[in-house]
Amino acid sequence: MSVESDDESVTGSGSGTEPVSADRFARESLAVLNDLTESARADVRAAAALVADCIREDGVLHAFGTGHSQAMVLELAGRAGGLVPTNRLQMADLVLFGGDDPSGLDNPLLEREPGIALRLYELAEPRPQDLFVVISNSGVNNVIVEMALHAKERGHRLLAITSLAHTRSVAATHPSGKKLADLADVVLDNKAPRGDALLDLPAGGAVCALSTLTGVLLVQMTVAETAAQLLASGDRPPVYVSANVPGGFEGNLELERRYAGRIRRTAS
Repeated sequence: MSVESDDESVTGSGSGTEPVSADRFARESLAVLNDLTESARADVRAAAALVADCIREDGVLHAFGTGHSQAMVLELAGRAGGLVPTNRLQMADLVLFGGDDPSGLDNPLLEREPGIALRLYELAEPRPQDLFVVISNSGVNNVIVEMALHAKERGHRLLAITSLAHTRSVAATHPSGKKLADLADVVLDNKAPRGDALLDLPAGGAVCALSTLTGVLLVQMTVAETAAQLLASGDRPPVYVSANVPGGFEGNLELERRYAGRIRRTAS
């Protein structure tokens, strides 16, 4: 899917005369969520087909994002009611599994350094049937695009969650000239505005980011549709039970044994 830059520069909501308030954010964000449940249906089905095929092929989903996009990674990887064969990729892997000095994580520009994505990819040791889920509101950060490029160059299928409004309004910054959405097999558009914040302020700027709400909805819609597709083909969805119910922790360990060494469950 190709996403070209344009001159769109809309930030936040267009209802500029109404004061900022909790009620306004709730109403406008819920309107976006309601629209998304309809507009994303076909793309969610396509995304779920990628996930279901990965699971049937004994694959693992490797989810990656930086900044606040990690919230959607946590929504997908290793949570109650979620899919077991999910692996969270994070900058901390460089320290936990790569032996780097922890002080390196203090660098706020680490995600812009070339070569980081390749190291994270290699530390994960993915198999050919594994699926990559890369999440970024802008879709242009260096490490995000590099991770997507490495995944595609090595034959992995790629699912992206991004804001098309934002990514279309900014130039590509990676030397390849690519953005995340250009590389994905399926793109889930989170419908967040450019800059993510929903409500314009009278003197400029905007408040109240939207992408986490819409991203979580897209993730859970995809999980639900994946379960439906697996059940329709006679396959049992491998899902977690809360570790805080009797037998949940032990049952989850049993499910995880099938993917031993391929999914990481570090403290968050």
